[in-house]
Amino acid sequence: MSDELKEACGVLGIYENRNNAGLGRDIFYGLYALQHRGQESAGIAVSSGNGIRYHKAMGLASEVFNDEILDDLTGRIGIGHVRYSTTEPNTLINSQPLVVRYKRGSLAVAHNGNLVNSLELRTELQENGVAFQTEIDSEIIAFLIAQAHSGDIAEAVESCMGKLKGSYALVIMTEDTLIGMRDPNGIRPLCLGKKGDSYVLSSESCALDTIDAEFIRDVEPGEIVIINNKGLQSINKNKETSKAVCIFEFVYFARPDSTIDGTNVHMARLEAGRLLAQEHPADADLVIGVPDSGTISAMGYAQASGIPFGIGLIKNHYVGRTFIKSTQNLRTIGVKLKLNPIKEVVQGKRLVMVDDSIVRGTTSGLIVKILKDAGAKEVHVRISSPPVTDSCYFGIDTSSRKELIGAQRKVEEIREYIGADSLGYLSLDGLVKSTGFPREKFCLGCFSGEYPIDVPGEGKGYLFEKR
Repeated sequence: MSDELKEACGVLGIYENRNNAGLGRDIFYGLYALQHRGQESAGIAVSSGNGIRYHKAMGLASEVFNDEILDDLTGRIGIGHVRYSTTEPNTLINSQPLVVRYKRGSLAVAHNGNLVNSLELRTELQENGVAFQTEIDSEIIAFLIAQAHSGDIAEAVESCMGKLKGSYALVIMTEDTLIGMRDPNGIRPLCLGKKGDSYVLSSESCALDTIDAEFIRDVEPGEIVIINNKGLQSINKNKETSKAVCIFEFVYFARPDSTIDGTNVHMARLEAGRLLAQEHPADADLVIGVPDSGTISAMGYAQASGIPFGIGLIKNHYVGRTFIKSTQNLRTIGVKLKLNPIKEVVQGKRLVMVDDSIVRGTTSGLIVKILKDAGAKEVHVRISSPPVTDSCYFGIDTSSRKELIGAQRKVEEIREYIGADSLGYLSLDGLVKSTGFPREKFCLGCFSGEYPIDVPGEGKGYLFEKR
């Protein structure tokens, strides 16, 4: 059980007006840029207009694909996926894109998010004779579209959206059409770009930069984008629904060079650090960040406080997020493999250590310990978000409230548990202010227990089966 929240997935789709021998490579490079959103499996599906070919496997994109595989992934339309599993087992059968054959041809789906009514939809489909092969929401979505597709694929997708409840950023492809779909609250991000006369859909704008595509706009909450030989068509009949973007995209998940719904992630994290310094000042000699996610807010804290910023911890980027830490000893080794203090920098110093969040407290306590073992005189921990107090039902692996230290202990008790000399969290108002958006534009459920849509209560067997 690591002390990090985990995202669910990253999705990408490309539509070309003609066959492109480099289609698979463009999708691969885009997935590479989205690798931070999921490291358990990767996959690409493509079509030249007759059937859908695909390749997917467990591991990072760089491990799943090679030149020979990418040379075979040619075509006009393609979608890709990188996955971190939340509720379903981490197995090859559950990797994406999910490709199915049905009466109208072939269909591929890649999904980021979680459906809160997946059990009900799955049961209904099974009663109508559907035999599921996987445990993922994407298969539910694929069958709903396949059953509704009698003539117009746009109508089938609209029909499917009307039945889905929860969070989803989807890229879907038939043999001649690319589709993007974002849930009516826009909880998970999805944007639209263009490269020449080709269209690109992506979870984050950083992937567009990687493949030299121009950012056009974000896909709106409740919007369906249909791209085929007729051009681009937008359908949005949910304009009355209020936007509720997951605020953790700005805290941790998204890459700093991405822009989500008009706000750059780097600038939001920098401002969060500045506000954190105002709310929780410290008498210290040096500000350091826990790399990589705490570094930008640490820079903001240093700017606002006047305390020098320094690099006190070095991250080993070759240790993935999936490192198994089943015992206290293994957790300690895992942290030391991932982070190492620079003794000459921290020795004898009163440190402000800035991180993005504390989930279970295990890793935070170990980092404080290794800094003090390296000679730090004091370690004042500052967190650029509020305490995580509630479970997420929309595609983040927060597990249950009983495992969230923010739900079980007061701030002073957390400070004692992690061994810090002081502890301060950025207020919820401060976090919202850092983004430049009003409070009502966000899903703040993990900090407040208030969700944009109804969620099932704990103990109902909906989430957390995997962990």
